[in-house]
Amino acid sequence: MKKPFAGRRREVELICDEAGGIVDCAESAAELLGAQVGARFDSLALDGTVAKFAALLEKAKSGPVEDWELSVNTPGGPATMLFHAERTGDGRVALLGFKVPERFLTAKALVDGAVDDVFELNRQVAKQKRELEQKHAELVETHQQLKDSNRGVLALHAELEDKSVSLRHNNELKSRLVANVSHEFRTPRHTILGLSKLLVSSPSEPLSEEQKKQVGFIRASAEELTAMVNDLLDLSKAEAGRLHLRPEKFTATHFVSSLRGMLTPLVPEGSKVSLSIAWPPEDVNFETDQGKLSQIVRNLVSNALKFTERGGVKVALRSKDELVHLTVEDTGIGIAPENIDVIFEEFTQIDSPLQRKVKGTGLGLSLSRKLAEILGGSLEVESTLGKGTKFTLAVPPVHPEVKELNSLKAKPLDPERAPVLVVEDDRKTIFIYEKYLAMAGLQVVPARTVDDARELLKTLRPSAIVLDVMLEGETTWQFLADLKRTPETADIPVLVVTVTNRAMKARALGADEFWLKPVDQDRLIRKLKSLSTTSKQAKVLIIDDDERSRYLMRQLLQGSPYQLGEASSGPEGVALAREQRPNVIFLDFLLKDITAFDVLDELKSDPRTRGIPVIIITSHVLDPDQKTRLAKETEAVVSKDMLSRELAINRIRDALKKAGGAFPIS
Repeated sequence: MKKPFAGRRREVELICDEAGGIVDCAESAAELLGAQVGARFDSLALDGTVAKFAALLEKAKSGPVEDWELSVNTPGGPATMLFHAERTGDGRVALLGFKVPERFLTAKALVDGAVDDVFELNRQVAKQKRELEQKHAELVETHQQLKDSNRGVLALHAELEDKSVSLRHNNELKSRLVANVSHEFRTPRHTILGLSKLLVSSPSEPLSEEQKKQVGFIRASAEELTAMVNDLLDLSKAEAGRLHLRPEKFTATHFVSSLRGMLTPLVPEGSKVSLSIAWPPEDVNFETDQGKLSQIVRNLVSNALKFTERGGVKVALRSKDELVHLTVEDTGIGIAPENIDVIFEEFTQIDSPLQRKVKGTGLGLSLSRKLAEILGGSLEVESTLGKGTKFTLAVPPVHPEVKELNSLKAKPLDPERAPVLVVEDDRKTIFIYEKYLAMAGLQVVPARTVDDARELLKTLRPSAIVLDVMLEGETTWQFLADLKRTPETADIPVLVVTVTNRAMKARALGADEFWLKPVDQDRLIRKLKSLSTTSKQAKVLIIDDDERSRYLMRQLLQGSPYQLGEASSGPEGVALAREQRPNVIFLDFLLKDITAFDVLDELKSDPRTRGIPVIIITSHVLDPDQKTRLAKETEAVVSKDMLSRELAINRIRDALKKAGGAFPIS
């Protein structure tokens, strides 16, 4: 009969019967486990593990069992053992056991813990994956909703744009109609005023008192029509954004003095209403549009006098919170609370017996509020029905646009950036230029008027001038002509940018370029870079062996923005060209020691000088072959007999343009 576990290492050997009783045990089993024949196998079990002992015996009946772990109560204390079990031929179960070392148990516990951790981590990863999948699904749904919303917004934007275009078109038509009709009114209005004046003052055919009275009514009506037309024109310009600012410096005392002369005639003779204009408690320095400020006050006082039957109208001016508050207060009929906002609407009048009596267009207050906004301020009203009204105009003494422009003027010139003089009266356009040119490394020097520009040119030499020839209230054609006629400024490039297409006239007066507004940013920067000289002036090298010719060139270019270098021979000129890297070279065709073609060959063979434009100056009559070669290798050929300052500068400028700005603009 085959012996169980033949050839295997043994520590503990036991044989149990089918009921689980120990029928045989080796000496080692008795020593290690305290096992005894006749005892039950499960008597060796620790509390709570008996079932595992019975399960081992039961499993062994159906086949061999290996590495069955049991917790055993040994004489030396609890221990863990691995048992192999195998059924013998007589139906009993042979058991072979091995004690498991403590370090193995510890390692096994660690492995079991690690396995548990891996399972837990895997569970968390799976959970997070499910959550991410859910979030992804939500994001996909949200993305789709956003796409749908975006399509809706784009459709709405397109619809709004269409409506905006339509509204702008309608508003433009309305403004144009108002302007045209208002202008058409002027001729018959002037005719009526002129004829009525002739009738009243004619010595040959004097009018009767009744006729004078009738003509007076005609004249008064014509003057009312004049006021209405002027208001319409101003309102039309304000709505179209074409009401230009004309800032000037003045004091509060000067302004009040002007008001006294302007407003006093508004009070009719024999009127029961008094007009008082208080002197300001402190003098204030203004720099804003005095004309628009006066127009607002005149409208307010005119209205106050119309709707005040007795009492007075008071005008006062004072400073408060960095603003100038100008008040017009009356003791008239007042305004009901529900009509406070209505009075500022165009062509709107409040129905009342006095309103029907005085008539009017309903434009004065609407225009006044718009003018107040143009001045950077506001127009507010307080009123009590039956007791009077108080209008308060609050404006900054220095207009915001003027303040911004002054801050721009106050910036010190950066010697590393080429200055560009911008003669322009629209503040927004000036700041557009400032933004554009700053990006290109240029700096704007603004001038709102021709006089400002002339003052700046006394101390500044700009690399280029951007000029609007349609400044409000003045023309700059004469300024352009003076620029090009004066030797000190004739060579400064001028770019005319305006709204009126007068290109032929601009070029005839010497403009280097003419554009219509609005200006394209990239085109402007490219043009100014090609037109302007730099703060690191372009270098011009003169190669001529005749001292008199070099002297003449120095005199012709004296006062120009170019740095001049000289060489009295061909080799010296080539050496200087390699060392100084000039932007343009003037080369005499006939040299004693070397020919112009030799110089050209030397320059073209060196990468440092190959790209330098060369202008040939000569008094020699060239043959056809020489002309052909020079045309290929040089920028221009200039006869010394025809040489002038203007021609030399133009050839330098042409060469620099063709070289694509061979020198950097800082």
